[in-house]
Amino acid sequence: ARGREGERAIMAWVGLRSISRRTFSTAADRRHYFPSDFPTADFTLVGQEELLRFCSDCLLSSGAKPKHADCVARVLVEADLRAVYSHGINRLKMYADECRTGAVDVEAEPVVERERAGTAVVSGRNALGAVCGEFSMSLAIEKAKTHGIGWVLARNSNHYGIAGHYAMMALDHGLIGMSMTNTSPLVVPTRAKNPALGTNPIALAAPTSGRDPFVLDMATSAVALGKVEVAHRRGDKLPLGWSVGPSGLPTDDAEAAVHSSVTGKGGLMPLGGLEENGGYKGYGLAMLVEVLGGVLADSSFGREVRTWQSPLLEGEGADEGANLGQTFVAIDPDFFMPGFPQRMDRFVDQMRGLPSAEGQPAVMVPGEPELNARREQSEHGIRLHDSLVESLHRLAEECGVPRVGLL
Repeated sequence: ARGREGERAIMAWVGLRSISRRTFSTAADRRHYFPSDFPTADFTLVGQEELLRFCSDCLLSSGAKPKHADCVARVLVEADLRAVYSHGINRLKMYADECRTGAVDVEAEPVVERERAGTAVVSGRNALGAVCGEFSMSLAIEKAKTHGIGWVLARNSNHYGIAGHYAMMALDHGLIGMSMTNTSPLVVPTRAKNPALGTNPIALAAPTSGRDPFVLDMATSAVALGKVEVAHRRGDKLPLGWSVGPSGLPTDDAEAAVHSSVTGKGGLMPLGGLEENGGYKGYGLAMLVEVLGGVLADSSFGREVRTWQSPLLEGEGADEGANLGQTFVAIDPDFFMPGFPQRMDRFVDQMRGLPSAEGQPAVMVPGEPELNARREQSEHGIRLHDSLVESLHRLAEECGVPRVGLL
């Protein structure tokens, strides 16, 4: 039952009412209605069900159990629907390779190791991260319904996709949801030149009464590695402030930034970028995620976490799982003060009702552009960059499955 929480929640989100539909006077206005990565050219449309089928087929052919393959497919396609392409099907090959090579245990099921009334520690047993994530968040939701709050830590887990997926699982139950995870060391701390922290995302989803839910899903780095990979695939230069080179100085070289995830030299900048621009705050937030996840759960943390491609520290973790530490929280607001969804409506209206700065588009709240993209792509098809579609065709040949069908 726990494994189907995410599926039920996703079906509920499709029908969410909206007051955020706008009219557009210019093409630029419409562009700002969606996430910045929403493609306007050089893309191919793929149907949601076909993309789910392709994801599941590739994972099944790589050794995953059917229910695990479906779980991962849901998370990946949800990311693409929301135009978070860095964590969508862009990650499928990585997961398939992990299944084929034994980097994850395709037979493992998560188990509860320690448990009290409102808390628990789950061992993912090196299963696919999405499997561990849905199991853990479902447990947190169950506890919140009884005790007002459920706080669950997962250890021995793996990359779980978008953190927002797990936070949003709580919305279907009228609960506030939170999720955080540490990740492979890709981020260079302020004043350093080598990576020591992950992109370490934080997500919070809060229910409303008559508005779309509030969904914050953010990396604590200036940008997610997946966005750098997308820029590299397109042949684009990086904005200065995203990454540093081997010397620790900012670079716009996407290829160097991608290779840093293997070499351990240079890497992504923390949220805020340079120290004088507040980058030390992003550095601190990344450490917060480590404290509440990796350190508290007694999993790997900081430089102990292996990279996806190869161990960052020679001789450490080469034959072990990623052992990520993840945090899942569900809160029943009625255990505190009644009327939370209505107050959230007022809060959201305060932000969206602000006058725009001169020459700027309308003010939006976190999660609004992604939900707009989800509605657009649910109706008209998911936009995948042409170069990504080509890589999916190559993956189909590797896995021996039918190519993804195009609209």
